[in-house]
Amino acid sequence: MIDDDGYFGENIAAGYDDSAADMFRPDAVDPAVDLLAELAGDGPALELGVGTGRIALPLAARGIPVHGIDMSRAMVDRLRAKPGGDAIGVTIGDFATTRVAGEFTLAYLVFNTIGNLTTQDAQVDCFRNAAAHLRPGGSFVVEVGMPDLRRLPPGQSAVPFHISDTRWAFDTYDVATQAMSSNYVTIVDGRAEHWSIPFRYVWPAELDLMARLAGLRLRDRWESWKREPFTSESGRHVSVWEKPGG
Repeated sequence: MIDDDGYFGENIAAGYDDSAADMFRPDAVDPAVDLLAELAGDGPALELGVGTGRIALPLAARGIPVHGIDMSRAMVDRLRAKPGGDAIGVTIGDFATTRVAGEFTLAYLVFNTIGNLTTQDAQVDCFRNAAAHLRPGGSFVVEVGMPDLRRLPPGQSAVPFHISDTRWAFDTYDVATQAMSSNYVTIVDGRAEHWSIPFRYVWPAELDLMARLAGLRLRDRWESWKREPFTSESGRHVSVWEKPGG
């Protein structure tokens, strides 16, 4: 798991909200918060990888008690400095294994955060950890992109997703291990700065098996928070698994 001294330390946390500005727009945030608030109902929610509070803060503003788990103290410091940040309880630790007190009606992972766990074992542990926190009938929600492997011709391992005069970004894939990384090259004062984040990409069917191992069952899968149908052309999915017994 990526720690505070690594990929989401102070140097990244300081500019994270600006670098992900598109994901902070109301049209990106509101549909996610609408669905998560509906699933939480009158119970509390647990965000795995709470970060700077992009989703936790507006969800809490809807009256949902939110607790977060995150290993990056630098990212959490940004959350706590924002209006309403003191209302979000946060436990510092690896969200794949860290336990907090209480039971929740909702646990969730957004914005490809499941991929920050770079081994299959860690991802399996994450599902078990989420299930252990849920009340019977509770929901576990994951938002994650689909691997863009169809764009890889033979012999190529990189797929660009942003090109401009001052910034290039590309993903690299190892189809044998499901290891990938997102790489960013930015020109600042004529000098190139490089930042890379490792991930492990994961298929929907693999996530469903992880859920079954954790005692969860698939309830819904959509292309986005707006609940469009998930198809073979979808670039991401929002999946909801349920803990039986509610």
